[in-house]
Amino acid sequence: MNVAAPAPVTHHDPHHAPQRSRSANHNASHRHLLARDEVAEPAKVDAIIVPTSRPAAYLHNVVALAKHHRCTLVTLCSRRSSADAATALAARAGVEIVAVDIAEVSADLVPEFRTTTMLRGRGGRFDRRTDTSLKRNLGLLLAAVAGWERIVYVDDDVMIPRPDDLADAVGLLDRFTGVGLSVGGYPDNSVVCHAYREAGGAQDTFIGTGALAVGRESFTSFFPNIYNEDWFFLLDDTGLAPSAVTGLAIQQPYDPYRDTMRARTEELGDCLAEGLFGLLDTGHGLTDATVAYWRQFLGRRRRFIDEVIAMVGDAELDAADKTRMIAALKAAGGRNRLIEPQLCADYLAAWREDRQLWRDHVEAQRRRHGGQRLEKLLADLGLLHHYRPGRQANG
Repeated sequence: MNVAAPAPVTHHDPHHAPQRSRSANHNASHRHLLARDEVAEPAKVDAIIVPTSRPAAYLHNVVALAKHHRCTLVTLCSRRSSADAATALAARAGVEIVAVDIAEVSADLVPEFRTTTMLRGRGGRFDRRTDTSLKRNLGLLLAAVAGWERIVYVDDDVMIPRPDDLADAVGLLDRFTGVGLSVGGYPDNSVVCHAYREAGGAQDTFIGTGALAVGRESFTSFFPNIYNEDWFFLLDDTGLAPSAVTGLAIQQPYDPYRDTMRARTEELGDCLAEGLFGLLDTGHGLTDATVAYWRQFLGRRRRFIDEVIAMVGDAELDAADKTRMIAALKAAGGRNRLIEPQLCADYLAAWREDRQLWRDHVEAQRRRHGGQRLEKLLADLGLLHHYRPGRQANG
């Protein structure tokens, strides 16, 4: 089927001031795909899961959240974070914690995905050298075998002004695959979309794992090792699984233009996700993402990046900021020109295979470890940093 390029979709977001420009080459909002203003009885949060690479001081907010909800805090640590420091912080607050140093995780605990190996075999141009997806998948696996029903992912640079928003979000999981909190504060977008907004474009945000509630039936979805991995997590075999937005999360500021590598490493994932959600915006399904469709979409994406470069050049912005933004946009454009339509189609085929691989893996681990006490389960999995109020930490 030869699918026409999706028309732009607009949406008014009350958390962002209205903008002027709209592009025929870009769908600035996908929020109409989400259920809004849904009401359900608040429910118990079983665990808050935090992938972290920053010092333990960044965990104060999530420790307070876990204390408020009387739930387990799971910290998945690497780089400047450590399981020992996270455990000590939680213990001082009387919060139960499972803290994992990712470097100590057994290589076979999370399988290697075809979506990862196929990109690694292309000269490193599309290889994403982060452990974020590994951490999030490990969180799913731990939740599945621990028997938790409702978990919430929260990033360590996100604040939840109203803690009970998490209880409201997990209360909706009987009807929705994922329930995200609306992003306030600094917008959560790709480098290209940040530049579009700052140059006057009408750019919205979507839900993601900065603050995302996930229920037991969704633990068999997975996060591929690519930018926008949370958008892929919310997809099923044909389209977006039922998803909703509620409450508010505040993203702390960061510099998307600090170096051009960020834009380069985001581009493939941004293309794939925006291309797929562009199909969903117009009522099509994932099966319509053919090679012919990707050829059309990539043309639109390249025109959009060129358009944003021109917008930045014309905008009333600081000259140094303009230079950095344009350098980042040119880096994204250069990486985009290495993306072929067949690669996009092949990635989707590999992603479907990986969905089944992960589903089988989670179910096997549930059969093997399900029903164990948490301490024994962690010992069997090799994840020994655990503190429960009234007991000493393990590890």
